[in-house]
Amino acid sequence: MTNSSITLYSFIFFTLFTHPSISKPISLSISPNSLSKSNNSVTITWSRVDSPSQLDWLGIYSPPNSTLHNYIGYLYLNTSPTWQSGSGSITIQLINLRSKYKFRIFKWSESEIVPTRHDHDHNPLPQPNHLVAETEEFGFEPGHGPDQIHLALTGEIGEMRVMFVSGDGKESVVRYGSGHDRMDRVVETRVRRYEREDMCDFPANHSVGWRDPGFIHDGVMMNLKQGKRYFYKVGSDAGGWSKTFSFVSPDEDSGETIAFLYGDMGTATPYNTFVRTQDESISTIKWIARDIESLGDRPAMISHIGDISYARGYSWLWDHFFNQIEPVASKVPYHVCIGNHEYDWPLQPWKPDWAMYIYAKDGGGECGIPYSLKFNMPGNSSESTGSRAPATRNLYYSFDFGVVHFVYLSTETNFLKGSKQYEFLKKDLESVDRVKTPFVVVQGHRPMYTTSDEVRDRPIREKMLEHLEPLLVDNNVNLALWGHVHRYERFCPINNFTCGSGPVHVVIGMAGQDWQPIWEPRSNHLTDPIFPQPARSIYRGGEFGYTKLVANREKLTFTYIGNHDGEAHDAVEILASGEVINGKITNTVTEEGKNREDRRGKSGKKSFWWYVQGGGVLLFCLLIGYLIGLMTRTKEVVTNKEWTPVKTTEEA
Repeated sequence: MTNSSITLYSFIFFTLFTHPSISKPISLSISPNSLSKSNNSVTITWSRVDSPSQLDWLGIYSPPNSTLHNYIGYLYLNTSPTWQSGSGSITIQLINLRSKYKFRIFKWSESEIVPTRHDHDHNPLPQPNHLVAETEEFGFEPGHGPDQIHLALTGEIGEMRVMFVSGDGKESVVRYGSGHDRMDRVVETRVRRYEREDMCDFPANHSVGWRDPGFIHDGVMMNLKQGKRYFYKVGSDAGGWSKTFSFVSPDEDSGETIAFLYGDMGTATPYNTFVRTQDESISTIKWIARDIESLGDRPAMISHIGDISYARGYSWLWDHFFNQIEPVASKVPYHVCIGNHEYDWPLQPWKPDWAMYIYAKDGGGECGIPYSLKFNMPGNSSESTGSRAPATRNLYYSFDFGVVHFVYLSTETNFLKGSKQYEFLKKDLESVDRVKTPFVVVQGHRPMYTTSDEVRDRPIREKMLEHLEPLLVDNNVNLALWGHVHRYERFCPINNFTCGSGPVHVVIGMAGQDWQPIWEPRSNHLTDPIFPQPARSIYRGGEFGYTKLVANREKLTFTYIGNHDGEAHDAVEILASGEVINGKITNTVTEEGKNREDRRGKSGKKSFWWYVQGGGVLLFCLLIGYLIGLMTRTKEVVTNKEWTPVKTTEEA
């Protein structure tokens, strides 16, 4: 052995056994190594992280070759209870983004925080300057079938549309029939997609926000019998099949309508990302799933009036949204109208002078494209984007569902007199058959009435009152529903800020998004936190939730259901004659969650039943008083032995 060899071995021995400060590489592993379907969980385990810091973080990358700054999400290692030891694990659910994943661990310190890089909550975004470990690439097993299944009405009797997403766009079909083992009908699907170049602005057209959206399939199940349950699945033998779903076809002769309605829900993610996500959306879907299950074989629908996913240019949030709603949207038709966070962008075609501060960058550069292709609503309304991007669809449309005629509007595109949308609304409302559908419900995103302190939107409300309110009033619209304001607020039957006649306006933007301006303050006490409720505002609620509409030919009942208990917190009834019951007096809920109804009528006067109840309480109190008096007469009660009982008249 040469002297040089002896020297080398001595160095290795000395390094390994006499210098413990030179640590082994960080260990990072995942389990399992592949996933079979969306929402499966993966566990990331690490050890030997030297000098752990509260800011050390785990980056989530898909596709795995994304640059270090272009993660889709992140979690701090301190979410593991053992992080301070330098070891720990995190388990999260992942969805199929049609590309593989990779996890990376980074060291990060407070001195490296970049003040100009932060999320929507103004928290600093992690900086990937010190990569210390990464996993192998992993992904979803092939052949698991399509994702993001959701239904919609076509506007034609005996039809139901189904849409879904695949990774390759190859031929996929819809199999359906009257039973699990009788799905003997097959319909092909049309396939569409959009590209990064179609996006209109940052971040949607930038590498930080763009991800491959997959291929969007659209098929229509036809020749359905009314009011019958059908079973279906989507996919192909080559690419795999979805699980089997079922729905109940609409029944025009049932004399009943059931719908679940809300706005501004968004989606939740199991990790932090560039924008605020909406954890409360999980509860909204949970309670609606409960309500749909309880219906049995009665058809229903869902209406989501704008601000759908809050993706705002980060495309994987659309994937999370559709995976989240699939448990309900695969069972009942899911209908939408466009909101500012789907559409608004600096160069949008319609942006009049009075709206220059209203329509901004809320859409994150999407300019309505994902919204237009991922949904397909009845009708063929569309507006050009003025660019290479496809025209914006699903803007305004209507359909009958049971005894209700539903109308959807776009508050983001031209609705003034003379516009295509205005002419559509005028013609549609004037042609409603009130014998067939005694109730008319109009829906749009930005509200016509609100007592929220939404100063920026005041010009659009003024234009809606000028151009659209006369159409609603003249055509006896029963209910007008709006989102955008992330609370619940019900108004009296109203016309030009005067109670007494006109539609009942309700703001229902409380399904998930949590940011909200204050209620409108008193004009002479702008800085005091006292927000008087004007007479026209019957009920205001800050609780997350959704609404439920149940109607027959005689009456429509509209109920606000809270997410914290799944119980009703407000309700209004509208008769086919147009009369509004409980239009001024609302139900309240006790701490025990039981309804306590005020028996006064809509004029506020005490009704006959109020007097009956009052008389009953009075008689009960008199009876109790008589019994107590009788007992004290017949039996002497001595609470202190030093007292001397007083004789009664009978004893004298």
